[in-house]
Amino acid sequence: MTYQDIMVEQQDAVTTITLNRPASLNALSPLMLHELKHVFTEISSSATCKVVIVKGAGRAFSAGVDLKAMNESLVGGQFTQYQIIQDGNDLAEIIKNMSQPTIVQVHGHCYTGATEIMMFFDIIIVAEDAKIGDTHAKWGIMPTWGMTQRLARLVGINKAKELSFTCKPISGKYAEKIGLANRAVPLEELDKTGLEIANDILQNSAQTIAAMKHIYNEGFYTTLEEGLQIETNFKTNITDRAEFLRSFEKNK
Repeated sequence: MTYQDIMVEQQDAVTTITLNRPASLNALSPLMLHELKHVFTEISSSATCKVVIVKGAGRAFSAGVDLKAMNESLVGGQFTQYQIIQDGNDLAEIIKNMSQPTIVQVHGHCYTGATEIMMFFDIIIVAEDAKIGDTHAKWGIMPTWGMTQRLARLVGINKAKELSFTCKPISGKYAEKIGLANRAVPLEELDKTGLEIANDILQNSAQTIAAMKHIYNEGFYTTLEEGLQIETNFKTNITDRAEFLRSFEKNK
């Protein structure tokens, strides 16, 4: 498939997806969401891709939902409002359930719908001077891609309410401090850091990581006791373990 609003590049075992509407600060169009859903569906069944990185072209990760493009699409009939909402939620489920670890790199602006999408990913890397926020209340729009649930689980319910009620953006550095991001780094180190983390992941058992990702995600929204039971009951066949053990013995 040829993509219009995103770019896709695979180098060895790492697939990089770039939001590619730089003139609009990568504002989320219905087509971009549809393309993201399509490419993640394809990648999820790929045997060659082991890690996915998503970033934005130009001056920002994404300024959020492109309301003009959304309205034009609804009027033109290409996408329905239901499909736009569903594509976003389907994307979240695909990223959650795919075996590959996913990394998102955030720089410049990241607002509202873009912040919701940012939280779909396993690992969040941000530029220290990025501006991240939730402005649903500023525009009188209700969230539909999980803002009220994922944000509270990452930063705590009181901090989440503060961010959503004030609509004030925070810096990438502060996002790291409150647990919204894994790491905040200088902008010029963002790409390097994303690749370093991807390469660190690639040194380990992809099958074990896939299994652990599943257990983390399944257990996180349960009680501790239920989560422990999920871990105890989960069975899988790790066939790449012997290779890693041989490598360990050889390098001792």
